[in-house]
Amino acid sequence: MKSLIFTMLPLQVVDVSSFWKSRNTYSGDAWLFAVGIGIIIAVLLIINILRTKFHLAGLTGTQSTNSSGRRRFSTFALHRLTNSMGMDREQTKMLEFVLKNDAVIDPERSLSSPTLLDRHFKRAFRTIERTAISEDELNSRLAVLFAVRNIIEVSLNTTTTTSTRKIPENSAAVLTVGETNYPIKVISSQGDALIVQNPMSHSGGPVHFERGSRVSLSFYTKTSKGFSVDSRVLGSSETTSGPILQLVHSGQIKRLSNRRFRRRQTVISTSFYCVHVEELGRRRKEKKMIVDKRKFSGNILDISIGGCSIKTSAPLNTGQRLKIEFTREDNSVVAALGEVLRANRSGVSTIMNIKFLRIPRKSLNSINTMVYEYAE
Repeated sequence: MKSLIFTMLPLQVVDVSSFWKSRNTYSGDAWLFAVGIGIIIAVLLIINILRTKFHLAGLTGTQSTNSSGRRRFSTFALHRLTNSMGMDREQTKMLEFVLKNDAVIDPERSLSSPTLLDRHFKRAFRTIERTAISEDELNSRLAVLFAVRNIIEVSLNTTTTTSTRKIPENSAAVLTVGETNYPIKVISSQGDALIVQNPMSHSGGPVHFERGSRVSLSFYTKTSKGFSVDSRVLGSSETTSGPILQLVHSGQIKRLSNRRFRRRQTVISTSFYCVHVEELGRRRKEKKMIVDKRKFSGNILDISIGGCSIKTSAPLNTGQRLKIEFTREDNSVVAALGEVLRANRSGVSTIMNIKFLRIPRKSLNSINTMVYEYAE
């Protein structure tokens, strides 16, 4: 190397030792610099792993640990969940209020637990009732609260039924024999046979079914999951609570389309009136609804914000529109416009399945309060 330098520069004397000293110094500095960068990268990786462990990845202080080591609420995790469920901005803010109101730090855990959800929403319901400055604000906030609760109900419901032995007692059901539907209740599902109510005939006595007759049983769980099962009649008998029917158990359960809203079994006295639609104008594009003055009465057997079932002696047909009214325990009146989807005879009475067409916001909140059992 030295001979090469002297050949290229024959008239100059070059101090080669300074060249090598300079390069060695530079290499040492570069090595120290590289080591420093490596240490920084290692520290950043450790921090990132710790953040991931405590669900802090990608956050900027929305969830962290305070000086006492307690975790804080993760807004990032909440927004990720609400986006997957299709909630809008107002609904997301309401859910954040619900969870923070009950000091929740793990949204995902709470949203996957029906028990925790009911506790969080019930406490939020109480807070809104206590802090609303006007009735209009109260109904507005409760409407958003229940909208969020219904979205979660649909999105995260995973209830399944794989056998008739898992049907809860007193579940409302429909027994289908041939082309006839009979609204009944499941009395017991734990014994050797599935015990249900024996349908009543028009004369008021129990309908007789031959042993071995093929039947179909349809029912919905409390969380609005629908199921159907084919079975056979084993026999019937009289009990102190009325006539019963014994059916063969089955493990072949078919899924039905789910109800959109949670439904509650109940017995509420109700009044209803027939509603007629009158077309106005030459082109008959404008319509006016006229409420008949004749009053009918009955009992609501189950209800949701989507509709209800009413047991009555009134001879109403499918397609009839009704104005429905009933009074709650606090003397508030709930009103809705509905339409009869089905009308099934049960003894001397008729059970009407009604779809709600229009409900005032206050009545909507009242029904949701009943269904989710948030009232005192």
